[in-house]
Amino acid sequence: MSNPLSPPPRDHNARRKAQNHFEAAEARTSLVKQMVAAENAMLDARTAKLRALRLAKEAEDAAAAPTAKPKSKRAKKA
Repeated sequence: MSNPLSPPPRDHNARRKAQNHFEAAEARTSLVKQMVAAENAMLDARTAKLRALRLAKEAEDAAAAPTAKPKSKRAKKA
């Protein structure tokens, strides 16, 4: 007669199947994280390139702009 307080015998097949399921889920999760990181790196590189182009254009426009001060628009009172 077995002890009623002892745990039931374990089913190793069910345990292995569950472990495989969790390992597959972890593999998918890590793959998705890698894909997201690669996409973020691509977006960061594109943003840096566009920022550099914008700053170069602004510097070029500033160099081409006239350097004279704008005249005051106030009318002098007599």
